[in-house]
Formats: sequence, structure tokens, C-alpha cells
Amino acid sequence: MSPRRRARLSAATVTATAAVPVAALGALALVLTGVLTGCGGHGELQSSGRTPSAVGPVRLWPDLPPATNPPLDYGETDTERVPGIGVPDNDVHAVDAIAVVQAEVRADPSARSGGNGLYEETARAIENCREGAAGRAACPVLKPYYRDLTGNGRDELIVGVRLPEQQLAVRVYLAENGGLTRIMSTVDQVVSIELAGRDLIMRVSSAGIPGYEYRTAWSWDEQQGAMLPARDEIIRVKPGPRASMVPAPQLVSPTATTAPAAPTPHPSEAAP
Repeated sequence: MSPRRRARLSAATVTATAAVPVAALGALALVLTGVLTGCGGHGELQSSGRTPSAVGPVRLWPDLPPATNPPLDYGETDTERVPGIGVPDNDVHAVDAIAVVQAEVRADPSARSGGNGLYEETARAIENCREGAAGRAACPVLKPYYRDLTGNGRDELIVGVRLPEQQLAVRVYLAENGGLTRIMSTVDQVVSIELAGRDLIMRVSSAGIPGYEYRTAWSWDEQQGAMLPARDEIIRVKPGPRASMVPAPQLVSPTATTAPAAPTPHPSEAAP
């Protein structure tokens, strides 16, 4: 609150207090005295009961030795330099997204897994993206997006590639040292993708749990130099069968008008 506004409020308070009759002030004092004396036998505060003690985390099976073998590598931290792509002034806005994906396909045309993994028909369609109107219409490379996901003050390039079976490949590229480095690559059957701050959030339907979705937030990890799935959760998006049985409330539009009910005739006015 500004000093000028505080001064106006103080002046208004003084004026209002001066205008209150003395009798009213006396009545207010009696009310306050009653409230205070009601808190305890002699005006003291009453205890609301025993405060529950905090329960700390409990480690289960503390004698169990930790695992030494690393789990399967799903390639979350894999990064790769895109060959043959120059980025003037490290500005990804000057880069053609289709040319970037084509350069990756040409560098490893037989790739069916990993960061470069694509279906054979998708790879062919990417090569034909520039050949006529039909090729451009069938081009699986979607409109690119730009966002500073690494916090370096420059935008990164976000590319989506449509794949068979309603799948989508999502790739993120970082401009550095006059070139382009892929810092994220994943494939899934996506419900939606959002940008929230410096996070890329993917929502994916769950085939095994109907009515639920997987939501993964990919975030930049400076130590790994890659976008990692930092937060992964399962969320309910549809009510359960029990909730669906509850009838929906009847809502009335505020602009709707309801005709008044006809008055009930008095017994004396009823027809003989």
C-alpha cells in the first residue's frame, strides 16, 4: 500500500471514530469484554486439545543392499550433433525445421530406434517434403515452435514428426557453437503437448488404466546437457463408474425466465 493511500485511510479512520457517540463506544467495550471473558474462566485462552505429533519417514528393509547394476538405458540423456546444419549467430529461428529432420534421416537412414529412429514410410515422406504440393501436404514434419528451455537467453527449436499408429516424435534442438545439437527425442501416442515456463509437458493416454493419463514434464538438466523427464505422474481425467451414476445438477441460465405457477384455487372458489 502506498504512503498516500495509508494517509487517506488513517484520516478517514480518525474522522469516523470522532463521529461515533460515546454511548456506542461504551456498548462496544461491553461486547468486547464479554467476548474475552467467554474464552475462559478468568479471560484466559482455552486449549483446543493435544497437538498431534509429526510422523517422519520410515525406511523399509534398511538392511537390504542397494542395487549395483544400472537399469535399462532408455536413452533419455542421449544428445547428438545434427550434421550439415549451420546456425548463424546461434539463432534457431533462421533454421528450417524440415531441413533439420532431413539431415538426421540422411545421416542414419536405417535407424529404427534411438533418437533418430523413424518408420521407413515416415523417412520417405520426410525426403519428399519439398517435392510438389502433394509432398508438402503429406509432409509429417509439423510446424516448429520456439522457447528458451535451457535458460541461456536464446530460444530452442521444438519439432514434431507424425508417425504411424497415431504416434508423435518430439525433438528439441539447442543452437551452440554455430551448429545444432538435439537435446531431446521421444516418441509416444500424445494427447497434448504444452509449454509451461521452461518445461515441455506431454500428456499421453494410458492403455492399461482407462480414464487415466500419463503426464510427463521434460526439463533441462545442465549437468547432463539434455532435457530429462523430471516429473512423471498418472492423473485421472475421467470420473469413475460410481461418480458417473450421480445425476448432474440442473442448471438454469440467468437469462432464462420461468413462468409463475398458477395459484391454487381456494376451496370456496372451487366448482360445485
